[in-house]
Amino acid sequence: MLELAFKGNRHYWIWLSFLGIGIITGTAAYLVQFNVGLAVTGLSRDVSWGFYLAQLTFLVGVAASAVMVVLPYYLHNFRVFGRITILGEFTAIAAVCMCGLFLFVDIGQPMRAMNVFLYPSPKSIVFWDATVLNGYLFLNLIVGWNVLEAERNGVQPPFWVKPLIYLSIPWAFAIHTVTAFIYCGLGGRGFWLTAIMAPRFLASAFSSGPAFLIIICRILRKVSGFNAGTKAIQGLAKIATYGLMANLFFLSCEIFVVYNSGLPEHKAHFQYLYFGLDGHGVLVPWMRTALILMVSAAILLIIPATRRHEPVLITACVALFTGTWIDKGMGLVTGGFIPTPLHQVLDYVPTVLELLISVGIYATGALILTILLKLAMGVKKETGRTKVRFI
Repeated sequence: MLELAFKGNRHYWIWLSFLGIGIITGTAAYLVQFNVGLAVTGLSRDVSWGFYLAQLTFLVGVAASAVMVVLPYYLHNFRVFGRITILGEFTAIAAVCMCGLFLFVDIGQPMRAMNVFLYPSPKSIVFWDATVLNGYLFLNLIVGWNVLEAERNGVQPPFWVKPLIYLSIPWAFAIHTVTAFIYCGLGGRGFWLTAIMAPRFLASAFSSGPAFLIIICRILRKVSGFNAGTKAIQGLAKIATYGLMANLFFLSCEIFVVYNSGLPEHKAHFQYLYFGLDGHGVLVPWMRTALILMVSAAILLIIPATRRHEPVLITACVALFTGTWIDKGMGLVTGGFIPTPLHQVLDYVPTVLELLISVGIYATGALILTILLKLAMGVKKETGRTKVRFI
């Protein structure tokens, strides 16, 4: 089936070449970091987690969101999602691969990453996070590949695939829950010390993930003629709407508790992110933009007339995805470290090398997703079930 990835038109190969340039650039930047160390990043003693781990956290949510198409299709027989379930599973594979790469570059000595499994510590949340992420990767890879192979051959998937599908559903909730526990289990960080950290993570995942799938479906229709179906797109839009409303509700609960209690060690983090603190406010424009984008997307999605209008829907999905990325991919980690437990305010800004390495990782994830989607579109063209042209 891999031979389908080598069939494509000029635009397909230009896109792969563009991603290859991004990967080479990121690799070159990482070699500098590998030789010099994390001193080339904006990290410090006080802000030891930064842009890399923030991207990991966001992408775990994108990976977990695959359950939003798998669960309705397999548990509730919602056949409308039949065409896009494989897209969700393949998106999860690419997202988890990027998670692993971001963790890899965040470790000063990357060869020590295997110590998590060579010397397992069941009391460590990091051990469980690594376990569930790798397990989720293999579950989606095995399920997605076998389901697609069975579709190509016109037969039912092997009988043992269905138990793995059912297992992947609670597993999807587990990967983001365990990731949230890494943060909220740190008692010295008031910004993260909240019981609704895991629900907030899941709500943001179940909004940004379906929004991303809608964008992917629109791109595939443009470049290959693949039609996911209006009902499927609208189903995803409703899920994204509910997830976004839940995320905004949880955020408003956090703001109420923080400002109503007036506890300085909790209030200072929100003050820094949204208003600035002691003359420091690097993230203020970003966080306000994220809030505006998410609220605007909620308004557009909650109104049926605008949600059914495709250009408006795509605009809302882009706003939702971008706002969530800023909120989790920039503000979450930095907001927990600033101010420090000693009430020092030290801005963290990722360096050019950090950004180039991140570009390389995102290019790698995009390459993986492109190849997987190319296989899916190739199979659908071969089977003739949908009018798909080779890209």
